[in-house]
Amino acid sequence: MPHTPTAWSTASRGAPSRFDLIALLLVVGLLAFFAEGSRGVLAPLTTLDASPVSLDPHHLPLYVARTTLRMLAALALSLLFTFTYATWAAKSHRAGRILVPLLDMLQSVPILGFISVTVVFFLSLAPGRVLGAEFAAVFAIFTSQAWNMAFSFYQSLRTVPAELTEAARSFRLSAWARFWRLEVPFGMPALIWNMMMSMSGGWFFVVASEAISVGSTTVTLPGVGSYISLAIAHKDLHAVGWAIGAMLAVILLYDQLLFRPLVAWADRFRFEQDPGDLPPRSWVLDALTGSRMVARFLRQLRHAGRAIGAAIRTTGPVVARLEAPQNARRLDRIATGVVATVLLLAVWQAAEFLAPELGWSDIGTTVGLGTITAVRVFLLIALASAVWVPVGVYVGLRPNVARVVQPIAQFMAAFPANLLFPVAVFGIISWKLNPDIWLSPLMILGTQWYILFNVIAGASAIPSEMRHVGNNFHVTGWLWWKRIALPAVFPFYVTGALTASGGSWNAAIVAEVASWGEERVKAHGLGRYIADATAAGDFHRIVLGVVTMSLYVLLINRLLWRPLYYYAERKFRMS
Repeated sequence: MPHTPTAWSTASRGAPSRFDLIALLLVVGLLAFFAEGSRGVLAPLTTLDASPVSLDPHHLPLYVARTTLRMLAALALSLLFTFTYATWAAKSHRAGRILVPLLDMLQSVPILGFISVTVVFFLSLAPGRVLGAEFAAVFAIFTSQAWNMAFSFYQSLRTVPAELTEAARSFRLSAWARFWRLEVPFGMPALIWNMMMSMSGGWFFVVASEAISVGSTTVTLPGVGSYISLAIAHKDLHAVGWAIGAMLAVILLYDQLLFRPLVAWADRFRFEQDPGDLPPRSWVLDALTGSRMVARFLRQLRHAGRAIGAAIRTTGPVVARLEAPQNARRLDRIATGVVATVLLLAVWQAAEFLAPELGWSDIGTTVGLGTITAVRVFLLIALASAVWVPVGVYVGLRPNVARVVQPIAQFMAAFPANLLFPVAVFGIISWKLNPDIWLSPLMILGTQWYILFNVIAGASAIPSEMRHVGNNFHVTGWLWWKRIALPAVFPFYVTGALTASGGSWNAAIVAEVASWGEERVKAHGLGRYIADATAAGDFHRIVLGVVTMSLYVLLINRLLWRPLYYYAERKFRMS
């Protein structure tokens, strides 16, 4: 049988092809995008006042480039955080008992809480320069992206099939090789779906990250978020429409140029492949795999990788000693002790900061407002689950439908709640509605998609033999849901619901206070409390509100979501 050359081998020889031209255009466009998006980051901070944000739509391309570059930088940091933090939590039982609750608390801390206590620090990293404000904005976006990705990868690491782990042991893979050859590939499909959700989640909070106002400190960076904030302040519906159009264009672009190629590439890492399923395709991935220029670049990367591997092998005895059980346990105990010490110091400092200024009445107020917000979160998560679990299973089992739904869901997940403020404020004031009820849907607007995306990822991972067995035995209706669909997607659903719950608490800051020009509508809740304290620059009440919200989320996760998480891990692990 004659040898059929692969796309990579074909691309590595011969004259340049149309794929090389497409790849060259993509590279040039990417470089131009980075150049445009990073323009002015080293300029003095006073230039932000000299060139304020304008509602002229001609400035939107620059604003879009700046915002998207911040979000991509935050996504890269989130991926690094995921591979380190989630891996440590999953691999070490002792560290996991601290790191997982800490992750629960971190995802519950509102983005305004992070901004309030970090903006001065990041500005001091580049005194008098725009770069410091850019650091603060990227970190704020990072806090809206990282936790979801970390939870997803943690769940994947905890549910690696036992036969794959045994195979890795049989081949005597080191911990480093096992991570990159087994664990990362196994978790990659679900991680990419959560990266999409995290990118969209960054859009949801982009207004707060670019239009930063804490007491007397005000920093407004040029971007789509600050453009939306200015449009709302000026009650300019045309500008709001331009912002929506720009967001839609950008989401479609990075769907085609980033996420669709990643989905097609990650399909090779599915736990099992059904010969009857058509793999996802991407014209960008086809162009890159068919490009001779890219093939040469990858060949150079492989040479560099071999050189690095040879250097690592020379340190084999040192690595082996570190990986020895007794030394690994000792390092684990030291690292866990450091984390626990830092947490205790943080709690002690918070108590010392709050005690002189606040009393028991303030604590009682925040606890009562937290209870109101908790009731909203429970009801909204239950409603979103009833709607999106069936939809997610339907979409996940149909790759062709998923390709259509993916960009639509990304756009809906990215839609900032602020853009619905005109409708919410007008309706509540005109019809004299109760803000405590009618502002509540804004809390779930962006976070409900965590449930949908994770259920889609879980349904697409249902083994084909399980589906075939169900068809052969004519398992339909509720029995099919009970025996096949729900057990398969339950671990993914718990991950999505846990993240959606924490995200809804975070979104309460945006959703419980709605404004349109000079008109403001407020609902009772902990989010409003923190928003009001932030606007007033009252750092004591900001810290009290953030700590109360974190404790609420930690308690709910300990009593509800964590038991469900461990139940899913034990009951429905593929083995």
